[in-house]
Amino acid sequence: MPLRVGLVGYGLAGSVFHAPLIAATPGLTLDAVTTGNPERAAEARAAHPGVRVLARPEELWADGAPELDLVVVASPNKTHVPIAEAALEAGLPVVVDKPLAATAAEARGLAALAEERGLLLSVFQNRRWDSDFLTLRRLLDEGELGQVQRFESRFERWRPRLKGGWRESGAPEEIGGLLYDLGSHVVDQALVLFGPAVSVYAEADVRRPDAEADDDTFIALTHANGVRSHLYMSATTAQLGPRFRVLGQRAGFVTYGLDPQEAALREGLRPGPDAVWGAEPEPLWGRIGSGESPLTGGGTPVESVPGNYPAYYAAVAAAVRGTGPNPVTALEAASALDVLEAARRSAREGVTVRLTRPADGAGG
Repeated sequence: MPLRVGLVGYGLAGSVFHAPLIAATPGLTLDAVTTGNPERAAEARAAHPGVRVLARPEELWADGAPELDLVVVASPNKTHVPIAEAALEAGLPVVVDKPLAATAAEARGLAALAEERGLLLSVFQNRRWDSDFLTLRRLLDEGELGQVQRFESRFERWRPRLKGGWRESGAPEEIGGLLYDLGSHVVDQALVLFGPAVSVYAEADVRRPDAEADDDTFIALTHANGVRSHLYMSATTAQLGPRFRVLGQRAGFVTYGLDPQEAALREGLRPGPDAVWGAEPEPLWGRIGSGESPLTGGGTPVESVPGNYPAYYAAVAAAVRGTGPNPVTALEAASALDVLEAARRSAREGVTVRLTRPADGAGG
């Protein structure tokens, strides 16, 4: 019998990412969506016929409500902790969109609650299943680059005009800005690939007229194993750099452009058994080599591993059933938040921050 899922929030995250991926995952069914916006409620009903649409998250677990097997929190950042806490207190496993919380302490508090209740608490770090990231992990596992010395990761956009909304708010309680938005992705990826970070330096700027939150941010990490990660997040980049540039003792790997899955989901395409999903066209394959630029033909193309966001929810379904591990734990998210908090302090004070609690990743 499929696991019944209740989705909190039907904005960008809920409608573009979570709802389609839940609906496409064997063993899961999207049972209910909560949104107080009438237009979004109508969109949810049209996209997912038969789904229950409720006004408030509490209705998912109120007395007399139909039973659910999983709650997914895709509401604004400031609501992640209270909604996740309430769902866990109600005895429900929970998936929370990134960032899990504003602070590592809050994230560890949720992790402790989930452990106490014997419930799954997972964090939606979908960029671990990007095509370029999966390709890079394969190259590292095979030793193709030799010992990595420097990792450069860019998540850059050209958005000179503000779009509005809480993501661009400067109010601390909104947890807006790129440091916690795109930074949650690039920091998580760096920790997964190269393990604990021991020091953090950051620059966070507000570039666009009338902007309130950081929109041009840089983080430098030193990992315990000596790798240096340089991570760029920007909405004001007129010329986009490589998505990844990874330099090892034997060779380097460079790739441009973003994984195609987000664009496909936005266009209404859906993963499925008959769909060609997550494949990058050959012109976007990264290149591996040494001594030359990929832009002048240097290096050898590396066939991209197809991106696979559906794998996250397949793993969640297995974890809820007790047949597989949690794909992204709350403690991993807390380790990334250690870095983000240190980066915020570094940018504010102009200092390099040593981490007293190393930020653990899944990599080594």
